[in-house]
Amino acid sequence: MLGNYVKITIRTFWKNKLFSGLNVVGLAIGMAAVWLMVLYVADELSYDRLHTKADRIVRVVHYAQWPGGNLKLAPTSAPFGPALKNDYPEVEKVVRFNTEGGGQITFGDKKMDVNNIFFTDPSVFDVFTFPFLYGDPASALTKPQSIVLTKSIAENLFGDASKAVGKVIEFSNHFPNTVTGVIEDVPTNSHLQFQALRSLPDNYTSGWQSFELYTYLLLNEGSNYKTLEAKLPGFFQKYLKKEMGADVVYRMELQPLTSIHLNSQLDYEISANGNARTVSIFAAVAALILLIACINYVNLYTARALKRTREVGVRKAIGSFKWQLIGQFLTESILMTLLAGFVSAMLTKMALPYFNQMADKTLSMGGIGTTALVVIVLSVCLGALSGLYPALRLSSFRPVSALRGQVGNQSGSILFKQSLVVFQFVATVALIACSGIVYRQMSYLMHSDLGFNKEQVLTFHINSEDVRQRIDALKKALQRSPLIEGASAASNPIGNNNIGGNGMFFEQNGALPSNTQVVQKFMVDPDYLNTLEIKLLRGRNFSESFKSDLSGAVLVNETLAKQLGWKEPVGKRVKYYIDQEKHTAEARVVGVVKDFHTYSLQHKIEPLVLQMPAPMDKDNMYVRIQAGKVTEALAYIQSVYRTFDPSATLDFHFLDENFSKQYKAEQKQGEVLLTFTLLAVFIACLGLFGLAAFAAEQRTKEIGVRKVLGASVFSIVTMLSKDFVKLVLISIVIASPLAWYAMSQWLQGFAYKADITWWIFALSGLLAIVIALLTVSFQSVKAALMNPVNSLRSE
Repeated sequence: MLGNYVKITIRTFWKNKLFSGLNVVGLAIGMAAVWLMVLYVADELSYDRLHTKADRIVRVVHYAQWPGGNLKLAPTSAPFGPALKNDYPEVEKVVRFNTEGGGQITFGDKKMDVNNIFFTDPSVFDVFTFPFLYGDPASALTKPQSIVLTKSIAENLFGDASKAVGKVIEFSNHFPNTVTGVIEDVPTNSHLQFQALRSLPDNYTSGWQSFELYTYLLLNEGSNYKTLEAKLPGFFQKYLKKEMGADVVYRMELQPLTSIHLNSQLDYEISANGNARTVSIFAAVAALILLIACINYVNLYTARALKRTREVGVRKAIGSFKWQLIGQFLTESILMTLLAGFVSAMLTKMALPYFNQMADKTLSMGGIGTTALVVIVLSVCLGALSGLYPALRLSSFRPVSALRGQVGNQSGSILFKQSLVVFQFVATVALIACSGIVYRQMSYLMHSDLGFNKEQVLTFHINSEDVRQRIDALKKALQRSPLIEGASAASNPIGNNNIGGNGMFFEQNGALPSNTQVVQKFMVDPDYLNTLEIKLLRGRNFSESFKSDLSGAVLVNETLAKQLGWKEPVGKRVKYYIDQEKHTAEARVVGVVKDFHTYSLQHKIEPLVLQMPAPMDKDNMYVRIQAGKVTEALAYIQSVYRTFDPSATLDFHFLDENFSKQYKAEQKQGEVLLTFTLLAVFIACLGLFGLAAFAAEQRTKEIGVRKVLGASVFSIVTMLSKDFVKLVLISIVIASPLAWYAMSQWLQGFAYKADITWWIFALSGLLAIVIALLTVSFQSVKAALMNPVNSLRSE
């Protein structure tokens, strides 16, 4: 019997090549989209599950709010870890990471700039699973000035990773480190991304408000992190209240290791995290595409059912049972989805490299056996679900009516098909609108005024301490060429979202308060404002002429002045810590600068304090170069710098690129969404094309009669198209508020955002109507141009 089902199915497919082809293509694209998205979601969910003790590892983060400010930080300060282990018996081990361990590594005549190196505690290998290739994990970081390299770095330095242990490498400040181990490269599905680990100095500590380390706890077996978290308010009372003040609302939180990548969006994350909402959106969009493809199948199959009423009648008349008819039609459905499944496997294989590039992933499909199993299971399930309604409908025709070609009242069936078409275009219009809003927001971010001129400004890090002592000479040497329009030294490059915060005391009502306020702070020389074209609103700039400016003067931004309520900011006193022993110094505000963005536009402009740098803080150079002379300017800067440090190789970063890379995740989301939107539109059009073809076929005689009576081609096209256009109009009305709500939620992730305007939805709707008309009109025009004699003869 199964062989007979297959034989009839092949004949049916061949007889209806157009509709079979539309179904196979639509289903294959839908299945390929879901396949890609399943790989993506599975990768996102796999983060940090490589560690054998992952279920017991948590990260300590904290939140605080006070009048005029707040913080939500991933890093804590050095004393947190030891205090937590000492006070709470649930904590078995503590590991802290400081991300500032990178720099230029020298071994013999080899030099490498390696930035992502962490300082960490010796317990790191007791808590996390980083497989050792060479060396002893128990003692690898127990001695000062020890370093564990990843395999790739070890091979780059020594050629053979097995020869690395015991070698001494030197950092740019002439600081030797002994290689005590080599581990496998850190997998991409880890939120801890580093190329080497260095031993944190013995008894390393800092002030309670120097938030510079990431603290992880390994809990005892059987301990519940929520139970421990409930005890942490006492930690604030014991250690932090006297530091931060009584008017601070403070909360600590413990994040399970495996939830950090998708569910943590705090300031100063240790690496770029994903987003659970984005994963959910992508999964939903992929599911929508597959659903649209399945709707195509149901619509086209039920539409063709009218052509098979007599077949059903004959089968029932000669003794076929209902379950046999259902089996026949389900076999057709499953075979069609199997064919579509194997086509989807080929499409997925071809699309995967482009999808990896778009999503910044390294996904793979797996072996042939896994692929075949996925195709068979997905196809059988999809075929059974998609084919069930058509099978039940076709098998329910009464034999006598079916033999006469009568299928009864079709109003319910027509309404069902129309509802499915409306659903398809609701999804399509919503995706078009969402893609438009994402594009508009990205354009807004890229072209917004950042408060300074970011064009043609580059930065590079100065590793050499000797060069830092001679910065003024370097600037003068650079500015001898017309290729260089400005140069300045600072302690940080902006646009990388890593300036950090410091607690400072600001004068209020003529007195300095006892509590600090957390502000952004970094060091800039007197040429900084001119180089970046930042406006000075009040007072004066720093000046080398005033020796007291080095430690006794600060510039503040508008936001800080407004937040403190300073009507006359110039002359106000500022007190700040100068060492770990909490010795302080005072400075005066000498000027107020116009607000400018140090972070990307996901973040609001924060209160900012600028100070003049000591020589050792002049480790980042800003250079404005002449427009259109990038290559010549880079070569010139490199040649000038080598007269100060002959062995140096500079790593240039343009400011506009620093900012734009912070939107990389959103740009990738936009690209993926646009791609899936185009797929959804294409699949919906396939279904509409098939329904239009069937509608034209059903009304062939009517079209012939109308043409004989003098109807124009335009009137016939209008007649065949208007029903579909009505459905698209209904879809626009439903889709617009859904897209508005979804994008309003997405835009909450940006402190600065473009408005959602009505014309985006109007344009999306108009685009959907145009697409629908073009799709339907092809078949309508074809039917309208048919010879009426042939139309009247058709059966």
